[in-house]
Amino acid sequence: MNEIAFSIGGFQVYWYSLFIILGVVLAYIVIRLEAKRLMINKDFIFNLMFWTIIFGIIGARLYYVIFKFQSYKDNLLDIFKIWEGGLAIHGGIIAGLITMYFYCKKYKMRLLRMTDIVVPGLILAQGIGRWGNFFNQEAYGSRVALSTLENMKIIPDFVIEGMKIGNIYYHPTFYYEFLWCILGFIILIIVRKLKYIKIGQLTAVYMMWYGVGRFFIEGFRTDSLMFGGFRVAQIVSVVLFVIGLILTMLLSRKGRFEDLYSDKDNIKVRF
Repeated sequence: MNEIAFSIGGFQVYWYSLFIILGVVLAYIVIRLEAKRLMINKDFIFNLMFWTIIFGIIGARLYYVIFKFQSYKDNLLDIFKIWEGGLAIHGGIIAGLITMYFYCKKYKMRLLRMTDIVVPGLILAQGIGRWGNFFNQEAYGSRVALSTLENMKIIPDFVIEGMKIGNIYYHPTFYYEFLWCILGFIILIIVRKLKYIKIGQLTAVYMMWYGVGRFFIEGFRTDSLMFGGFRVAQIVSVVLFVIGLILTMLLSRKGRFEDLYSDKDNIKVRF
């Protein structure tokens, strides 16, 4: 598996970087179209996404490096080589959410309104970005028999062969998460079209959907970030699910016609 897509002179372009960029571009298109439909200023959305993406990538890298510091302590410059892999999505989500919070607070915009608009694009980008892991031959799972993979009809042959590392086949957990994210994207788009959904419900669905999927997929992985004998991603996934569930219960207390997502006036912060 060649992790380099192409070279221009002495400059090498990695598949990992290309899929991250592709995911970001597609996410922005999805977010921009929805923001336009809701008549939200395009400059506000562009600036919000610009800073969220920048700090999200920084957060994803820092999160990964903190839990893998032993691999970087002898050569700190390697920390900046993000094209070689090593972005933890949970770190990106946390840093991105913090960025969105302060940006929305500055312009007196509702945070949950913005997260609702962002999460369909976010989960799409997460799914697309997983293909970078494929070309880097990382984020795969435990050993598995070839016959088991072949019997799973949803896995293409080239993915199966790409997961043959050292004559041993491994679970393509990156591919499982790709499918889970794409299905989640479809579900979020469907939920978004429902007539009586509340502000915050899309965010809650995203948290629960991704939290459940990542928890079980992480159990297959052999390269998990660890803390005290526990897989960090599973801990964060449980937290995401619980927050999403609590948010869902709180929103269910509101009246049927109260605080609707489809109401274009539900943008500014209420005092």
